Amino acid sequence: MEAKPYLKEVILQRELVPSFNEYPFNIPAVKSLQSLKFHHDVTFIVGENGSGKSTLIEAIALSLGFSTEGGTINTQFHTHQNSSGLYQYLRNIKSYRKPSDYFFLRAESFYNVATYMEDVYDLDKPKELEKFVAQYGVESLHKCSHGESFIALLTNKLRGRGLYIFDEPEAALSPSRQLAALSSISALVNQNSQFIIATHSPILLAYPGAIIYQLDENGIRQVKYEETEHYIVTKHFLSNYKEMLGILMEE
Repeated sequence: MEAKPYLKEVILQRELVPSFNEYPFNIPAVKSLQSLKFHHDVTFIVGENGSGKSTLIEAIALSLGFSTEGGTINTQFHTHQNSSGLYQYLRNIKSYRKPSDYFFLRAESFYNVATYMEDVYDLDKPKELEKFVAQYGVESLHKCSHGESFIALLTNKLRGRGLYIFDEPEAALSPSRQLAALSSISALVNQNSQFIIATHSPILLAYPGAIIYQLDENGIRQVKYEETEHYIVTKHFLSNYKEMLGILMEE
Protein backbone atom coordinates (compact mmCIF):
# COMPACT_ATOMS: atom_id res chain seq x y z
CA MET A 1 0.00 0.00 0.00
CA GLU A 2 1.40 3.39 -1.02
CA ALA A 3 1.45 6.36 1.34
CA LYS A 4 0.61 8.82 -1.43
CA PRO A 5 -1.61 10.49 -2.29
CA TYR A 6 -2.00 11.86 1.22
CA LEU A 7 -5.32 13.34 0.12
CA LYS A 8 -6.91 10.72 -2.09
CA GLU A 9 -10.32 12.23 -2.77
CA VAL A 10 -12.84 14.84 -1.70
CA ILE A 11 -16.55 14.05 -1.79
CA LEU A 12 -19.32 16.64 -1.83
CA GLN A 13 -21.94 15.56 0.69
CA ARG A 14 -24.75 16.55 -1.61
CA GLU A 15 -27.49 15.40 0.76
CA LEU A 16 -26.39 18.11 3.22
CA VAL A 17 -26.36 20.98 0.73
CA PRO A 18 -29.18 23.40 1.62
CA SER A 19 -29.77 24.58 -1.96
CA PHE A 20 -28.06 24.19 -5.31
CA ASN A 21 -29.59 27.50 -6.38
CA GLU A 22 -27.42 29.56 -4.01
CA TYR A 23 -23.73 30.46 -4.09
CA PRO A 24 -21.37 28.61 -4.14
CA PHE A 25 -23.47 25.55 -4.94
CA ASN A 26 -24.96 27.18 -8.04
CA ILE A 27 -21.54 27.39 -9.71
CA PRO A 28 -21.76 24.73 -12.47
CA ALA A 29 -18.55 23.02 -11.38
CA VAL A 30 -19.81 22.73 -7.81
CA LYS A 31 -23.38 21.93 -8.80
CA SER A 32 -22.23 18.89 -10.74
CA LEU A 33 -19.54 17.83 -8.26
CA GLN A 34 -19.79 14.32 -6.87
CA SER A 35 -16.17 13.65 -5.94
CA LEU A 36 -12.69 14.59 -7.04
CA LYS A 37 -9.81 12.10 -6.98
CA PHE A 38 -6.24 13.33 -6.76
CA HIS A 39 -3.01 12.23 -8.41
CA HIS A 40 -0.35 10.94 -6.05
CA ASP A 41 2.05 13.63 -7.32
CA VAL A 42 0.38 16.65 -8.96
CA THR A 43 -3.24 17.58 -9.64
CA PHE A 44 -4.18 20.78 -11.48
CA ILE A 45 -7.50 22.61 -11.39
CA VAL A 46 -8.03 24.97 -14.32
CA GLY A 47 -10.81 27.15 -15.63
CA GLU A 48 -11.80 30.60 -16.77
CA ASN A 49 -12.21 33.44 -14.28
CA GLY A 50 -15.42 32.83 -12.38
CA SER A 51 -15.47 29.09 -13.05
CA GLY A 52 -15.10 28.27 -9.34
CA LYS A 53 -11.44 27.26 -9.48
CA SER A 54 -10.31 29.32 -6.48
CA THR A 55 -13.56 28.59 -4.62
CA LEU A 56 -12.91 24.87 -4.93
CA ILE A 57 -9.20 24.96 -4.04
CA GLU A 58 -9.96 27.17 -1.02
CA ALA A 59 -12.65 24.74 0.15
CA ILE A 60 -10.23 21.80 -0.16
CA ALA A 61 -7.63 23.70 1.89
CA LEU A 62 -10.10 24.78 4.58
CA SER A 63 -11.47 21.24 4.86
CA LEU A 64 -7.93 20.15 5.77
CA GLY A 65 -7.62 22.75 8.53
CA PHE A 66 -5.75 25.56 6.77
CA SER A 67 -6.78 29.16 7.39
CA THR A 68 -8.41 31.26 4.68
CA GLU A 69 -5.25 33.34 4.30
CA GLY A 70 -3.00 30.33 3.74
CA GLY A 71 0.31 29.40 5.33
CA THR A 72 1.21 26.27 7.28
CA ILE A 73 -1.39 24.15 9.01
CA ASN A 74 -0.47 26.04 12.22
CA THR A 75 -0.88 29.49 10.65
CA GLN A 76 -4.24 30.45 12.08
CA PHE A 77 -5.07 34.13 11.63
CA HIS A 78 -7.68 36.04 9.64
CA THR A 79 -7.72 39.55 8.18
CA HIS A 80 -11.11 38.87 6.59
CA GLN A 81 -13.84 36.25 6.62
CA ASN A 82 -15.10 35.70 3.10
CA SER A 83 -14.80 31.97 2.51
CA SER A 84 -17.72 30.41 0.68
CA GLY A 85 -18.60 27.75 3.27
CA LEU A 86 -18.23 24.99 0.68
CA TYR A 87 -15.56 23.31 2.82
CA GLN A 88 -18.17 22.40 5.43
CA TYR A 89 -19.81 20.05 2.93
CA LEU A 90 -16.67 18.22 1.80
CA ARG A 91 -15.61 14.83 3.14
CA ASN A 92 -11.95 13.93 2.76
CA ILE A 93 -10.60 10.48 1.95
CA LYS A 94 -7.02 10.38 3.22
CA SER A 95 -4.06 8.03 3.14
CA TYR A 96 -3.15 5.87 6.11
CA ARG A 97 -0.03 8.04 6.43
CA LYS A 98 -0.05 11.74 7.21
CA PRO A 99 2.32 14.15 5.48
CA SER A 100 4.98 15.69 7.69
CA ASP A 101 4.74 19.12 6.04
CA TYR A 102 1.80 21.27 4.94
CA PHE A 103 1.43 24.59 3.13
CA PHE A 104 -1.44 26.47 1.48
CA LEU A 105 -0.25 29.26 -0.78
CA ARG A 106 -2.65 31.75 -2.31
CA ALA A 107 -1.18 34.61 -4.29
CA GLU A 108 -3.73 37.21 -3.17
CA SER A 109 -2.98 36.86 0.55
CA PHE A 110 0.67 35.80 0.60
CA TYR A 111 1.71 39.30 1.72
CA ASN A 112 -0.42 38.89 4.87
CA VAL A 113 1.01 35.42 5.50
CA ALA A 114 4.57 36.72 5.04
CA THR A 115 3.86 39.47 7.59
CA TYR A 116 2.50 36.90 10.04
CA MET A 117 5.49 34.60 9.57
CA GLU A 118 7.94 37.44 10.17
CA ASP A 119 6.02 38.56 13.26
CA VAL A 120 6.44 35.07 14.75
CA TYR A 121 10.16 35.81 14.91
CA ASP A 122 11.88 38.82 16.51
CA LEU A 123 14.14 39.57 13.57
CA ASP A 124 16.05 42.21 15.52
CA LYS A 125 17.58 39.41 17.59
CA PRO A 126 20.48 37.61 15.84
CA LYS A 127 19.44 34.13 16.96
CA GLU A 128 15.84 34.67 15.83
CA LEU A 129 17.05 36.07 12.52
CA GLU A 130 19.28 33.02 12.10
CA LYS A 131 16.29 30.73 12.66
CA PHE A 132 14.23 32.67 10.13
CA VAL A 133 16.97 32.50 7.49
CA ALA A 134 17.29 28.76 8.09
CA GLN A 135 13.55 28.42 7.47
CA TYR A 136 13.11 30.72 4.47
CA GLY A 137 16.56 31.30 2.99
CA VAL A 138 16.24 35.12 3.19
CA GLU A 139 16.44 37.71 5.98
CA SER A 140 13.00 39.14 5.17
CA LEU A 141 10.28 38.06 2.77
CA HIS A 142 9.16 41.69 2.52
CA LYS A 143 12.60 42.79 1.32
CA CYS A 144 12.21 40.48 -1.66
CA SER A 145 9.92 40.92 -4.62
CA HIS A 146 6.69 38.92 -4.54
CA GLY A 147 8.20 36.39 -6.94
CA GLU A 148 11.48 36.13 -5.05
CA SER A 149 9.70 35.55 -1.75
CA PHE A 150 7.62 32.77 -3.30
CA ILE A 151 10.70 31.07 -4.76
CA ALA A 152 12.38 31.39 -1.33
CA LEU A 153 9.37 29.67 0.20
CA LEU A 154 9.32 26.95 -2.44
CA THR A 155 13.03 26.15 -2.29
CA ASN A 156 13.65 26.57 1.44
CA LYS A 157 10.52 26.43 3.59
CA LEU A 158 8.94 23.39 1.94
CA ARG A 159 10.93 20.40 3.14
CA GLY A 160 9.33 17.43 1.39
CA ARG A 161 6.94 14.64 2.34
CA GLY A 162 4.36 17.37 2.26
CA LEU A 163 0.86 18.18 1.12
CA TYR A 164 0.99 21.50 -0.71
CA ILE A 165 -1.99 23.42 -2.05
CA PHE A 166 -1.36 26.40 -4.34
CA ASP A 167 -3.86 28.92 -5.70
CA GLU A 168 -2.52 30.68 -8.82
CA PRO A 169 1.17 30.70 -7.77
CA GLU A 170 2.17 32.00 -11.22
CA ALA A 171 0.69 35.42 -10.35
CA ALA A 172 4.03 36.36 -8.78
CA LEU A 173 6.32 34.64 -11.26
CA SER A 174 7.94 35.56 -14.56
CA PRO A 175 8.08 32.80 -17.20
CA SER A 176 11.66 31.92 -16.22
CA ARG A 177 10.67 31.77 -12.55
CA GLN A 178 7.73 29.54 -13.48
CA LEU A 179 10.25 27.16 -15.02
CA ALA A 180 12.27 27.32 -11.79
CA ALA A 181 9.08 26.62 -9.81
CA LEU A 182 8.35 23.64 -12.04
CA SER A 183 11.80 22.26 -11.26
CA SER A 184 11.30 22.79 -7.51
CA ILE A 185 7.91 21.09 -7.62
CA SER A 186 9.52 18.11 -9.32
CA ALA A 187 12.24 17.96 -6.66
CA LEU A 188 9.62 18.04 -3.88
CA VAL A 189 7.56 15.33 -5.60
CA ASN A 190 10.71 13.20 -5.61
CA GLN A 191 10.79 13.79 -1.85
CA ASN A 192 7.34 12.20 -1.50
CA SER A 193 5.25 15.37 -1.72
CA GLN A 194 1.80 15.88 -3.22
CA PHE A 195 0.59 19.09 -4.91
CA ILE A 196 -2.91 20.34 -5.70
CA ILE A 197 -2.66 23.51 -7.80
CA ALA A 198 -5.18 25.92 -9.29
CA THR A 199 -3.45 27.73 -12.14
CA HIS A 200 -3.67 29.62 -15.44
CA SER A 201 -0.04 28.86 -16.34
CA PRO A 202 0.59 26.71 -19.43
CA ILE A 203 4.14 26.27 -18.15
CA LEU A 204 3.14 24.76 -14.81
CA LEU A 205 0.42 22.69 -16.47
CA ALA A 206 3.07 20.91 -18.52
CA TYR A 207 4.16 18.88 -15.46
CA PRO A 208 4.31 15.32 -16.84
CA GLY A 209 1.71 12.78 -15.79
CA ALA A 210 -0.41 15.21 -13.77
CA ILE A 211 -4.19 15.02 -13.56
CA ILE A 212 -5.83 18.16 -14.97
CA TYR A 213 -9.43 19.01 -14.08
CA GLN A 214 -11.18 21.56 -16.27
CA LEU A 215 -13.97 23.63 -14.67
CA ASP A 216 -16.49 25.30 -16.97
CA GLU A 217 -20.21 25.89 -17.52
CA ASN A 218 -20.67 22.17 -18.08
CA GLY A 219 -19.15 21.13 -14.76
CA ILE A 220 -15.85 19.33 -14.14
CA ARG A 221 -14.02 17.01 -16.50
CA GLN A 222 -10.54 15.58 -16.74
CA VAL A 223 -8.57 16.78 -19.77
CA LYS A 224 -5.17 16.31 -21.35
CA TYR A 225 -2.61 19.11 -21.34
CA GLU A 226 -3.00 19.70 -25.07
CA GLU A 227 -6.78 20.04 -24.63
CA THR A 228 -6.57 22.93 -22.17
CA GLU A 229 -7.45 26.41 -23.38
CA HIS A 230 -4.19 27.60 -21.79
CA TYR A 231 -2.13 25.41 -24.13
CA ILE A 232 -4.28 25.97 -27.23
CA VAL A 233 -4.50 29.77 -26.95
CA THR A 234 -0.85 30.25 -25.96
CA LYS A 235 0.47 27.99 -28.72
CA HIS A 236 -1.74 29.61 -31.37
CA PHE A 237 -0.79 33.13 -30.29
CA LEU A 238 2.96 32.45 -30.21
CA SER A 239 2.83 30.70 -33.58
CA ASN A 240 0.71 33.42 -35.20
CA TYR A 241 1.27 36.49 -33.05
CA LYS A 242 1.43 39.03 -35.90
CA GLU A 243 -1.83 37.81 -37.39
CA MET A 244 -3.46 37.65 -33.96
CA LEU A 245 -2.33 41.16 -33.05
CA GLY A 246 -3.72 42.43 -36.33
CA ILE A 247 -7.12 40.89 -35.54
CA LEU A 248 -7.14 42.02 -31.91
CA MET A 249 -6.15 45.59 -32.73
CA GLU A 250 -8.45 46.20 -35.66
CA GLU A 251 -10.81 49.09 -35.10
